Amino acid sequence: MKLQHRIIGEGKPLVILHGLFGSSDNWQTHAKRFSEYFQVILVDQRNHGHTDWSEEFDYDLLAEDLHELITDLGLEKVNLLGHSMGGKTVMRYAQLYPDSIEKLIVVDMGVKSYPPHHQEILKGIAAVNASAMDSRSAAEEILLPFVPENGTRQFLMKNLYWIEKGKLAWRMNVKVLEKEMENILKAIPEEEVLVQTLFIKGSLSNYIPDKDIPDIENQFPDSSFVSIENAGHWVHAEQPEEFMNAVLEFLLR
Repeated sequence: MKLQHRIIGEGKPLVILHGLFGSSDNWQTHAKRFSEYFQVILVDQRNHGHTDWSEEFDYDLLAEDLHELITDLGLEKVNLLGHSMGGKTVMRYAQLYPDSIEKLIVVDMGVKSYPPHHQEILKGIAAVNASAMDSRSAAEEILLPFVPENGTRQFLMKNLYWIEKGKLAWRMNVKVLEKEMENILKAIPEEEVLVQTLFIKGSLSNYIPDKDIPDIENQFPDSSFVSIENAGHWVHAEQPEEFMNAVLEFLLR
């Protein structure tokens, strides 16, 4: 599948993949900063953003989508950064195509399977009959009881766009994402990756507890870990300066 993408800056390539329910738009601010040092490639994964929708969705497919993009762009060695679901995509890609990676950054995501935890978000999205909404405020009012956290709610609202005058629609393929949630939450295969890797986690997030680090190190033996204080799962949005400094320190050394 052809992934929609944007390229900012010049230099060694840094490919950035968003997480579940996200898009490349979530990374524009960071991309401007990183483009001072790298050619930044912002990607919309399948069923997200401006990339086409598909009934098929798993990490092997997402990794192959990424490989097709990197090949089409003629890139030989890339730095890869992925958040959450995007983190599992880049880890799976690293298992399949390790020789094409310079360095790997995984943001707040482990190698294990995770229990279902998006139920309220999915209920809220289902409650928003987006095609019948004639204002963003009306859609947000419906979403509010299901997603009371303002940051998460605004993150989701970025997926609403005007399909025509007076008619909103979701950019993400909610139906398929809900159907394939088991695949989204499952562990990546237990295969060793020797690529130099940085795992960045939020100190307030429970995605990478300390007890999971030995299992991650078994699969990624050349790995290091940075915990960003006062940050949850959206560590890059909650503590942007600390996050960007950690990324640059790793990539530029």
